[in-house]
Amino acid sequence: MDTKPGKVYLVGAGPGDPGLLTIKAYKALKQCDVIIYDALVNPEILAYVPQDAERIFIGPSRHKSRITQREIEQVMIEKASQGCMVVRLKGGDPFIFGRGGEEAEAVTKAGIAWEVIPGISSGIAVPAYAAIPLTHRDCASSVGFITGHQCLNKATIQWDKLRVALNTLVIFMGVCKFKEIINKLLECQYDPDTPIAIIESGTTPAQKIRTGTLGTIIENIEKDAIHTPALLVVGEVVAYRDKLIKHFSPDKLEYETIKELMVNELS
Repeated sequence: MDTKPGKVYLVGAGPGDPGLLTIKAYKALKQCDVIIYDALVNPEILAYVPQDAERIFIGPSRHKSRITQREIEQVMIEKASQGCMVVRLKGGDPFIFGRGGEEAEAVTKAGIAWEVIPGISSGIAVPAYAAIPLTHRDCASSVGFITGHQCLNKATIQWDKLRVALNTLVIFMGVCKFKEIINKLLECQYDPDTPIAIIESGTTPAQKIRTGTLGTIIENIEKDAIHTPALLVVGEVVAYRDKLIKHFSPDKLEYETIKELMVNELS
């Protein structure tokens, strides 16, 4: 008997809060044969995956280093070639610094059907959960997402033009190069009084927010180290947090209700 054709779904898990998972992503998780996920995915989301589905954790963890991107792609291709419905689950959105484009390219080259299910990007949700609007009529009509991972070694980011072109910067994966990024912005004539926020574990109960300015944040943070995952937001919009936070109250009970309904349906 012929093996049924397999398919790969590149699924965005959202920024951390399981309540922000899309309905289509939930349905894909519910029906998958194989799920491939990493440490950025909230483990609670795995409750939506069938018990008999194969679960492949690709790291990293304290006891296991992350396998290479090419190895991940090969696993996806092999499982789909066996007729499996494969979900490659990624934190945030697969096509925003998630290497989803590379994986789509690899499975296409292998002749495997695929689909992307967008997720709510951390770049949008994490500032929102910190009461920081990325745009505002009074001070910010543009926003840009950049990666802090090895960004200082690449010519693709024109740092000297960011200040003129963009009112708000959202920097992913900038923890390891945090000091260098701040110094680079100051070197490129950013005002030292420009507000900045550093948000750890955004949208989760472990969320931690530090605010300051480009001129003071390094000194302040040295007393309190940053831990991943963390997002940096730079721009005048950060100052609005102080005005908005007084009555800002995300509803945790609503998320628990959604989670309970999904798990009950799955069982």
